[in-house]
Amino acid sequence: MVGQLLLGLSILVILHELGHFLAARAFGIKVEKFYLFFDAWNIKLLKFNYKGVEYGIGWLPLGGYVKIAGMIDESMDTEQLAGPPQPWEFRSKPAWQRLIVMLGGIIVNVILGIIIFWMLIARFGQAYTPNSELKYGIVPGPIGEKIGLHAGDKITAVNGQPVLRFEELLSPKVLLGNTTLTVQRGNATTTVTVPGNILNDVSDSGPESFISSPRFKFTVDSVVPKSGAQNAGLKKGDSIVAVNATPIAYYDDLQKALKGNPGKQIQLTLKRNNSVIKTQAKLNAQGQIGVYPKPDLPAERRMNYSFMGSLPVGASQAWTMFSANAKALGKVFTGQLKAQKAFTGPIGIASKFGGHIDWVNFWSLVGLLSMALALMNLLPIPALDGGHALFLIIEIIKGKPLSDKFLERAQIVGFVVLLTLMVFIFGNDIFKIIHKH
Repeated sequence: MVGQLLLGLSILVILHELGHFLAARAFGIKVEKFYLFFDAWNIKLLKFNYKGVEYGIGWLPLGGYVKIAGMIDESMDTEQLAGPPQPWEFRSKPAWQRLIVMLGGIIVNVILGIIIFWMLIARFGQAYTPNSELKYGIVPGPIGEKIGLHAGDKITAVNGQPVLRFEELLSPKVLLGNTTLTVQRGNATTTVTVPGNILNDVSDSGPESFISSPRFKFTVDSVVPKSGAQNAGLKKGDSIVAVNATPIAYYDDLQKALKGNPGKQIQLTLKRNNSVIKTQAKLNAQGQIGVYPKPDLPAERRMNYSFMGSLPVGASQAWTMFSANAKALGKVFTGQLKAQKAFTGPIGIASKFGGHIDWVNFWSLVGLLSMALALMNLLPIPALDGGHALFLIIEIIKGKPLSDKFLERAQIVGFVVLLTLMVFIFGNDIFKIIHKH
């Protein structure tokens, strides 16, 4: 898990800083250092010099940096600014060139995200479940039930737009809230409103707490050894049609019936071939009987694209990630989403990579993080790329640069803001782990 996190961060940091590096060199600006991770207090794990640039790896894995000559940056090295500007310094270049240098890392992050999703779609296509083929509707989770969804509901539209794929129901366009679902419930059509603050609940328990799954009928696929089901004589192919004389039609019916009787003896009514059998079964403390279902679900479909045909699809997916993060950030600022629910740090990200290597999951997360990194760096906070870009835009409008003293103070304020944010994010990750266990 840690290895995947460090590899993912290293890819993102190196390519982000490479964007600044290449843009600076293209305009003839001298780059003095290029570091993966921070060499705080001048502690370095590795360093070497090549063509006048010091390359290295720092010990603090919270990002990286390139030190550009003649620029007030995270190094806070202002000594070189005391002398007259040199033609190879950042401060000597036109504002539009400096702006491109500042945006270079963000541009590379966006390009990287698009390329990753492009390659994933070109290689694997897109798997989906046709929404029109969900014969029995959906099974809402506890949060879905809370806002008014019922088991068996068929959600046909989101904000008036037809739902073609079941997966759309768990996408940001729904889970970001302030959306209206068109629901077919029996022979009637109704609407259910998804509140704007629903992410406060969903972020804790996952999307399945909103919609658990498509609803399905089932038969017994296999029986867990030494379980209540095996002791009761259940076999592959059996249909469970009643629990304690209460009829069972769907798998979620069975789950509810069992959940209400943890550790108890229950009566099962089974259908086996043309026979009806009644038997007794003991549930475990979690209310489980010990069977795996064979679900009656529509076959998953896969949309495949040509190499170039997958490019716009990948770009659209990358943009969806970017815009979803931007909207979620907007909800934090407007108070609809709590900050502790919205932000995840390295500890939380590592858990998403998982304890085993799944390269599709790995690259999907790197693509998502690349778009999130582009957004975060675009924020107009001093010390971030967006803060530098904002000051340069002001310079272009005013026709003259802001003072070095102002930029130094702004950089310090930015450091304090970022340090506070990092402490909050790490503390939030640790709190979530403690709360979960």
